[in-house]
Amino acid sequence: MHTIDLRDRQPTRAELALLVPRAVTDVAVATAVAQELIDDVRARGEIALLEQAERLDGIRPERVRIHADEISRAVQGLDPAVRSALEEAIARVREATQAQVPAGSVTQLAPGAEVIQRWQPVGRVGFYVPGGKAVYPSSVVMNVVPAQVAGVASVALASPPQKQFGGAVHPTILGAAGLLGVDEVYAMGGAGAIGAFAYGVDGIGLDPVEIITGPGNVYVAAAKRLVRGVAGIDSEAGPTEILVIADATADATLVAADLVSQAEHDELAAAVLVTDSADFADAVTARVAELAASAHHGERVRTSLSGQQSAVVLVSDLAAAAAFSNAYGPEHLEIQTAEPGAVLDLIESAGAIFLGANSPVSLGDYLAGSNHVLPTGGQSRFASGLGAYTFLRPQQIINYDRAALQAVSERIVALSTAEDLPAHGAAVTARFTP
Repeated sequence: MHTIDLRDRQPTRAELALLVPRAVTDVAVATAVAQELIDDVRARGEIALLEQAERLDGIRPERVRIHADEISRAVQGLDPAVRSALEEAIARVREATQAQVPAGSVTQLAPGAEVIQRWQPVGRVGFYVPGGKAVYPSSVVMNVVPAQVAGVASVALASPPQKQFGGAVHPTILGAAGLLGVDEVYAMGGAGAIGAFAYGVDGIGLDPVEIITGPGNVYVAAAKRLVRGVAGIDSEAGPTEILVIADATADATLVAADLVSQAEHDELAAAVLVTDSADFADAVTARVAELAASAHHGERVRTSLSGQQSAVVLVSDLAAAAAFSNAYGPEHLEIQTAEPGAVLDLIESAGAIFLGANSPVSLGDYLAGSNHVLPTGGQSRFASGLGAYTFLRPQQIINYDRAALQAVSERIVALSTAEDLPAHGAAVTARFTP
C-alpha cells in the first residue's frame, strides 16, 4: 500500500477531492457494447438472452426462466448452516428495515384545507445478483427484503447461468430466493439481463420492472445508466471500498484483517487506512503483508492492495482524518479510535459506518441487520444505500373544500397574474362565478 502524507498540509476540500485514491474505472467505455446487448434483447427476446449466455457465460441454458420446482429443490438442498445463517440475516435485515418506512401524515393548513403525505411502493422490481468471482446469496437478502418491507407486490430476480450447474442459476442463489418467497427467477446475466428487466421479454413472461437494483461488472453498470429513465436504478455500483480511521489505540491486526477482507472481493477493491500515528501505520502495513501472503485469494488481495486505489493516509489529527474521509465518501467506513463517537460527530458522508473494534465491515456484509448494497466511488457524498425508501415514492394529496379554496383564491389570482398565466387564476375564480 502506498502512502499519502498530509501531516504538514491543510488541503482545502477541493484539494482533498483530488488527493483521494481511486481505481480507474470508466463506465463509458462499456456503453457501446452494453447498448448492443440491450438492443439485441429488445429485438429478439429469449433467443438473444440464450445466445448471449452461450457467448459470454460459456453455457447455453436449457431455458431462461427457472421452474418453481427447481427453486424448491434448491431450498431443500441448502447446507443447514448456510440456511440457518440466511434465515437469521433475513430476520435481522427485515427488522432493521422496518424503521425505514415513514408514517403517513396529514397537515391541516386551515379549516377544510389539508395536504396528505403518503408513501407509495412501486409495483414491480428487478434484482440483479452477479455470478462472477463469488456467489452472493447475501445480496439476494439485501435486495429483496427492503422491497418486501416497502410493500412491492411483484419481484423478479436474475443471475447469470453457471457452467458447473448446466446453465442454471447457482443453487445457493436459488435457495436464498426460495427462502424469501421469490418464485420468478431468470438465468440471465450482464447488460442483456438489465435490458430484459427494463423492457420486458414477452416470450418468457417477463414483464418490465419499475426499478432495477443490484451490483455487477462495468457492463451491468453501463446498462443501468442506459436504461435509466425507462426504469429507475439504485446506483452504478463500482468496486467495493473500505476506509478505516484509526489511532494508536486500535489493534493493528484487526485493522489489517478488515482491509484484507474487502481486498479479497476484487483486484480493483479499495482499502484505505487513515491514521494520525505513523508507528501504527507501519504496524498495519506489516500485518497486511503477512495476512495477504496467507490469504485464500492472495493474488487478488495483493493486486488490490498494491493498486493506486489503496493507500495509507497520514494526517495530523483525527479531525483531519474525518475531513479526508468526507472528501472520499467511502462505501464502508470503520472508526477504530479511543473515542469513536467523537469522530462520528465529524462524519458527513459514508455508505455505512462501523463503530469500534467489534463492528467490522464483514458484520454488515451478512448479519448486522443493515444493508450492504451501498454507494461506491464517492457517491455516498450525495446518495444513500439501498433501503425500503428506494422502493417508495412520496406522494402529496391535496384536499380543499369550497370555503378553503375561496379563502386563498385572491392570492392565487395575484400570483397567476404576476406570472402572466391568467388562466390559472381563472380556473379558481370559475368555481365562484354565478
